Amino acid sequence: MTRRHAFTGSPYEAQFGFARAVREGNRIIVAGTGPVEDDGSSTPGDAAAQAERCCVLILRAIEELGGSADDVVRTRMLLTDPADQDAVGAVHARFFGEARPAAPMAGSPSQRRSTHPLPRISARPSPPPGRSQYQHARPAAAGSGAR
Repeated sequence: MTRRHAFTGSPYEAQFGFARAVREGNRIIVAGTGPVEDDGSSTPGDAAAQAERCCVLILRAIEELGGSADDVVRTRMLLTDPADQDAVGAVHARFFGEARPAAPMAGSPSQRRSTHPLPRISARPSPPPGRSQYQHARPAAAGSGAR
């Protein structure tokens, strides 16, 4: 089975030996993603700006490997401040709202010790049953509930 990798250019990928996402067969697995710029610095701004950076990196990797936001079946949002849940949730809805993935959100002040203090987001795309490949086309019958 062929394995393909997607990288974002973060210096941590080479330093710690990981890829942003890996595709093997019809599965794509995305690493937990923090708001990291190409030079390794934290994305400036509030929780919403940082969540947006996470989502951009995630979707770029998924699309590079042939998937789309519609293929995402699970995301996880980890917050350092539970007060940021509305802002991060709104960004999540902009990127993944149509796919409606299972999406737990958890906050913990203990995560504040990180060098990248705000949200971390991960995603898991999966083609629907009966589809062996990722497709960018939406189902013909809108609102049918099928994805």
